[in-house]
Amino acid sequence: MTTTASRANLLDLSPADAERVLRDFAESIGEQAYRGSQTVRHLWSAPAASFQAMTDLPLAFRTALESAFTIPRLALAAEQRSVDGTRKFLFRLHDGQTIETVAIPDGDRVTLCISSQAGCALQCSFCATGLMGFYRNLLPSEIAGQVRELALLAEPVRPTNIVFMGMGEPLMNWKAVQVVLTILNDPKGFAIGARHITVSTVGVLPGIQALAKRPEQFRLAISVHAPSDELRRQLMPVNIKFPLEQVIDAAASFSRRVTFEYVMLGGVNDQPAHAVALSALAKRCGAFVNLIPLHPGGAGSYTPTSPEGIKRFAGAIARQGVEVAVRKSRGTDIAAACGQLRVERLRRRAPRSPNQDGEVEVA
Repeated sequence: MTTTASRANLLDLSPADAERVLRDFAESIGEQAYRGSQTVRHLWSAPAASFQAMTDLPLAFRTALESAFTIPRLALAAEQRSVDGTRKFLFRLHDGQTIETVAIPDGDRVTLCISSQAGCALQCSFCATGLMGFYRNLLPSEIAGQVRELALLAEPVRPTNIVFMGMGEPLMNWKAVQVVLTILNDPKGFAIGARHITVSTVGVLPGIQALAKRPEQFRLAISVHAPSDELRRQLMPVNIKFPLEQVIDAAASFSRRVTFEYVMLGGVNDQPAHAVALSALAKRCGAFVNLIPLHPGGAGSYTPTSPEGIKRFAGAIARQGVEVAVRKSRGTDIAAACGQLRVERLRRRAPRSPNQDGEVEVA
């Protein structure tokens, strides 16, 4: 059998590209082209753990597939379950890196929070992922693979919603993320509606422009966390490269509704004046404001804003005529803040520059 390195990874391809490759391959070995199409359904929509597990295909064809292609698995290194039903998964990659995925049930909905990078270069001062520094971008197969692995569990977890709010900045890995968006949404992929897929960014402008050019109705969430450049620079060093004013302009030009993500930091960004200033920014681009209680153990020495303080802050925003909600805090008993489980397992590493290995490409 050929080595893994010489075999093509089908899970790095879009469904259309994978089907074309597989149909051509089937014909090249004397099989009917439709066998290639049959194989595609086992990549994502009805995933199989291996080629040999695709038992509706002839044995000889399965063996031929195994010699030419690979569908790599992510190794489940740890799992935690919260009393509220939240489940957190730590996956180990082929090079020993680990990434986190969180499944959050809410009635009939299951939201999957997925990672797009191993670590993060942006060093936001309140984020556990920022503590570990940046290791590398993930491949499409490693991002979409998080969804695939949960579908392969003995008791499958099938999400209704996907949020790119796990480890990493997705728009600094656009080359892979744009393929994953297609895999998630395509009827021959995971068939998740575009309006149920949200990409969260600190405000990487080229990436926002690239996302805006996609015809699908993917949602955009912007991590604002401060209503002024001065405060935002203190919390989020990336604001130096992508100033708040430019980020808000990009949000205003985005053709779909935008959500502002705002982590509540006691005594830092939760005062009445902050609420008024944040409301003004939201009005400029018709944004919905999502207030996020600081997760215990997230990072840094910050103190969470009290529930009463968050309620007052939300009320001040609502009085400005801006739609606002407070995100329910989930998984507090399992270190569900992004990056916590990995930080617990690995030693910290010096952060790398946000420009290192950044694949920001305007389509």
